[in-house]
Amino acid sequence: MATARTPDITLYTAQTPNGIKISIALEELGIPYKVHKIEISKDVQKEPWFLEINPNGRIPAITDTFTDGQKIRLFESGSILEYLAEQYDTEYKISYPRGTREYYETRNWLYFMNAGVGPMQGQANHFNRYAPERIEYGVKRYTNETRRLYGVLNKQLSTSTSGFIVGDHISIVDIAHWGWIASAGWAGVDIDEFPHLKAWEERLAARPGVEKGRHVPDRHTIKETLKDKKLQEKISNEARTWVQRGMAEDAKK
Repeated sequence: MATARTPDITLYTAQTPNGIKISIALEELGIPYKVHKIEISKDVQKEPWFLEINPNGRIPAITDTFTDGQKIRLFESGSILEYLAEQYDTEYKISYPRGTREYYETRNWLYFMNAGVGPMQGQANHFNRYAPERIEYGVKRYTNETRRLYGVLNKQLSTSTSGFIVGDHISIVDIAHWGWIASAGWAGVDIDEFPHLKAWEERLAARPGVEKGRHVPDRHTIKETLKDKKLQEKISNEARTWVQRGMAEDAKK
């Protein structure tokens, strides 16, 4: 069980589905944190100082003063969420007591997100938005797999009496999924096909912690963007340029 202590957290993040997981969790916990915005389009995440925090050169990451008084680094969103729950969630606001059924069930769905929804939807985004040419096999492969995973979540929520993925209150599992599901249309997935999942996404969006956390470090505007085809094309074109540049640079290493 977590013991009460003073956080010394710096969040290194950007406005992405993975990035906002951590700011939402921090807001739901109600604990203080500092924000360091990472300009991923300028490859700040590949600079040596940041690689000391996350050797993989990705966001999000956090640093904190650990129980031994020394700095600790956390990277990978699932690892960060587990750390925050174990270290700071003394009242089980976003988690469940270790050893309970709900504790293990949240692990099932957290790894489902990190090994399934996130990677598959990320690839759907790439082939729909950022690839230099449209490759139908890639588009269909990853969009269809994302839809399949949405169906699994939709079925899980159809049997939930609380409206949450696990147990009777919001948990790190809901937080881990929310930013991706809110961005369904960007990956070419129609959220209306999944009514229970759509209702869950809207219900979480109404929470003050989610509302505040989703706008870190910049405003979360995906819903507005998805209503404007010209804006979608503009953002896609801009992102495609730096995504392709980054891929070319990585290939040289």
